[in-house]
Amino acid sequence: MTIQEIEQNIIDEFASFDEWLDKYAYIIDLGKECPVIDEKDKTESNLIKGCQSRVWLSCEHRDGLLWFRADSDAVITKGIISLLIRAFNGQTPQDILAADLQFIDQIGLKEHLSPTRSNGLTSMVKQIKMYALAFSQINP
Repeated sequence: MTIQEIEQNIIDEFASFDEWLDKYAYIIDLGKECPVIDEKDKTESNLIKGCQSRVWLSCEHRDGLLWFRADSDAVITKGIISLLIRAFNGQTPQDILAADLQFIDQIGLKEHLSPTRSNGLTSMVKQIKMYALAFSQINP
C-alpha cells in the first residue's frame, strides 16, 4: 500500500469515532500493537529529542525500504508513534520524504494534543524524515 492509501485507512478508522475520548482510547490500543524497539536499541542516539515523554525510534533499511520500531514510556505517545510507523513502514525513503501526512490534520490529532505533545509529534515526524533523508543519500 502507498502512504496515501494507509493515511486514508487511518482517516476512515478515526471517522468511526464520534468522541475524542474514544479516539484517545483507540490511539492507546494502537500503541499496544506498536513494533517494539529492541532493548539494546533504547539508546541516547535513538531517543527523539523534543518529546515530553521518552520515545525511542530505530530504523532499518532493507531492500530499498525503511522499517521502523519504537517504544515510549507514555501510552498515548506510543500510540502516536505507532500511527506514524504504520504510515511509513515498508516505504521507500523518497516516498517518506514526499509524504505530507494529511491524516494528522484530517483526524484532528494535532488540535487535540497538548502543545508539548504536539511538539513531540512534530519531533517524531522530523526524526522519521531524517532517517529517510539519510537512507536516500546512501541508496538513491
